[in-house]
Parts: sequence; C-alpha cells; structure tokens
Amino acid sequence: MEQNPNQPLNIEISEEIAEGSYANLAIITHSNAEFVVDFVNVMPGTPKSKVKSRVILTPMHAKRFMKALVENVERYEAANGTIADMLPVEIPMNFGGPTAQA
Repeated sequence: MEQNPNQPLNIEISEEIAEGSYANLAIITHSNAEFVVDFVNVMPGTPKSKVKSRVILTPMHAKRFMKALVENVERYEAANGTIADMLPVEIPMNFGGPTAQA
C-alpha cells in the first residue's frame, strides 16, 4: 500500500503498549530475510530473564531504524551532552538453552 506523502500518517497506540516495557539488553539476530530484535530486562542477582518484546524488521527497515537511532542519539547528545559508553558486558551465548553448533 502506497502512502501519500502529503497525507498525515494516522497511528493509534493502545494504553497497554503506551506504558512501554523497560529493557536493558537488546539481542539482535538476523537471517537473509529479516532482523529480529529481542528486548530483555536483566535484573542483577536474578538467574533468569525473559524477553519483554520482540521486533521483527526487514533488512531495509532495520537499516532505516539504525539511521534514525543514530540521528536521535546525536540530537540527544547535542542537547544533553555525550552519553558515556558502558563497559563491555559478557553475555552467555547459550541463554540457558543448548549450545549452538555450526
């Protein structure tokens, strides 16, 4: 469906979605057809965490999202100062499941 660039986009959001979900970890995987972003809330001292939200994007939309995020971080830093980089975090790649093999 083609969007008329002169017509405003009408987007609705439910109250439940508008509340949002806190996430402090994003796990990104991809295939040749899609990017999958899992947002997780990892709490210190908790042995298990759950995916709070999953977003599936086409490669083209993933690239557009990346560019939009970079642009918004740059705007944020211009207004609020540089965001400090975090120290690298070791994340087990098996996430409690079987170890992947090639």
